[in-house]
Amino acid sequence: MSADHDQHPLFMPLVFAGGLIFGFGLGFSHMAQPEVVLNFLQFTDFGLLFVMFGAAVVTGITFFLATSFLGRAPLTGKPYGRRLKSFDRNVLIGGAIFGVGWGLSGICPGAAYASLGVGNYPILWGVAGMFVGAYIQGYARSAILEAESVPARAGDD
Repeated sequence: MSADHDQHPLFMPLVFAGGLIFGFGLGFSHMAQPEVVLNFLQFTDFGLLFVMFGAAVVTGITFFLATSFLGRAPLTGKPYGRRLKSFDRNVLIGGAIFGVGWGLSGICPGAAYASLGVGNYPILWGVAGMFVGAYIQGYARSAILEAESVPARAGDD
């Protein structure tokens, strides 16, 4: 996140409040427990599906209403816009890798932090793994982009 000095003074407190509500909802619905997530992934408990569907409906209605009646985001003043991400190789491979990590750890990133709040301290290994994995991916992507941008020298063929 960039340091935007023009953002509303309530921006960060409301982000915190949103995280508080998110974490409470995950804990309340038992989605912060790896056993529940693993049961979903093994097709024995579909509670996670209903929680995700309910959250998507509430979020969809909120964004529809906000973009219909407000010209700009109230706290940032930035215009609403759509960021369309094409379905490409990176999305497919990244999604598959995410799915393997989700299945091995039994928890997705947001729920991992909430899981700490319900006393699941061994999940710190998974959280540490997420940070290291993201760092390795970012480092590798930077190295690849840098190698692609270096022009070939004459006589290197």
